[in-house]
Amino acid sequence: MNPPFIWRREALKFAALALCARPFAALAQANVSTPSAPIRLALIESMSGPFANTGEAVFRNLLWAVERVNARGGVKLPGGARPLQLDRYDSKGQNEEALSALRAAMDDGARIVLQGNSSATAAALVDAIDKNNERDPARRVVFLNYAAVDPALTNERCSFWHFRFDAHADMRVAALMDVVKDDAALKRVYLIGQDYSFGQAVLREARRQLGAQRPDVEIVGDELHPMGKVKDFAPYATKIIASGAQAVVTGNWGNDLTLLVKAAREAGFNGTFYTFYGNALGAPAAIGDAGIGRVIAVADWLPNVQTAQSETFYRAFRARFPKPADDYVHMRLQLMIEALVQAVERAGSADAVPVARALEQADVSLYGQRGRMRATDHQFQQQLVVGVMDRQGKPGVQFDVEGSGYGFRVVKTIPAERAELPTSCKMKKPQS
Repeated sequence: MNPPFIWRREALKFAALALCARPFAALAQANVSTPSAPIRLALIESMSGPFANTGEAVFRNLLWAVERVNARGGVKLPGGARPLQLDRYDSKGQNEEALSALRAAMDDGARIVLQGNSSATAAALVDAIDKNNERDPARRVVFLNYAAVDPALTNERCSFWHFRFDAHADMRVAALMDVVKDDAALKRVYLIGQDYSFGQAVLREARRQLGAQRPDVEIVGDELHPMGKVKDFAPYATKIIASGAQAVVTGNWGNDLTLLVKAAREAGFNGTFYTFYGNALGAPAAIGDAGIGRVIAVADWLPNVQTAQSETFYRAFRARFPKPADDYVHMRLQLMIEALVQAVERAGSADAVPVARALEQADVSLYGQRGRMRATDHQFQQQLVVGVMDRQGKPGVQFDVEGSGYGFRVVKTIPAERAELPTSCKMKKPQS
């Protein structure tokens, strides 16, 4: 045994070396790669501001997924199992805040970043992560995207470090058009969306696909509005009604969707809403009876998918989060975490490069829902479903949304192979 003064001298020497070896902010994370240390997942989302409800909803989904993994023993690695740890960082709905959160997450030891509620923010994160990973190989980061659906992110702006687990906007529009093409009475459509990359992409693709599949349909309105800033959509509702539109196509999400459909209902609009996200976050309750048979939503999964496994999945989530206001669950977020665990275990490491290479081969199933990652562009491929709003208790509507008394009956199921679209991605991959 060393004498006390020698032990103290050695301890001081070790501490000095540790301080020189890494920035002070990262010192607390010196053990992030030890066998028992958690694998840190950094959720960067709006936890305050007009879209705080969407960030909280995502957090609940991811928390449930992480709890499930940890309950079965964590992520199995050669040196021993490691738990997942979910940390949240508030982007406040601003790109600069999101980039600041990314830096903080990396300093805290996170090497897996999760984000989705804003394609503009996702694009900013992709650019920052690309630059960081080239400049600082020791702190490389993998970005898992569950909801930022601007098609460019897996086309011309694709990145080796970015993986998207949601169907992109063009895929979702194509699924909605599967319903539109069957509506022979539809002759006039109004297009409206949020004025940023995603909203612009939705309207652009809706125009293209309407022209290709329903050239007889007239587009009687086509406009963008500021994202997260409009408090009164009554003027927009007035224009929609004045146009004679029989249907509205929108990619709006969060409060921008809820306020739009509420204003339309109050103004007396009796047409159909073709939406990406009309099935949650207050929209069904805001629409009420006016939405029965008139609000259509596309998703990777809906609670009223008619299988026993799907019902078990949904009931398990509601048992974990029983409050009606917390009723917002997405299968793709669960599949994303399962794909990450599969990739880390296959790679035998939580380091970014082997994890990313393994994620390219991800093929996961959960409660009867399967998805696989396309290595060419890192776009997850899975089936899509389209649902129409109806009262709970009607045929095909066992479950409602958020205690509203309204749910969505599945009217179309698009298999993964038919939902898949080509990509223009030319991905640059690291050599090591």
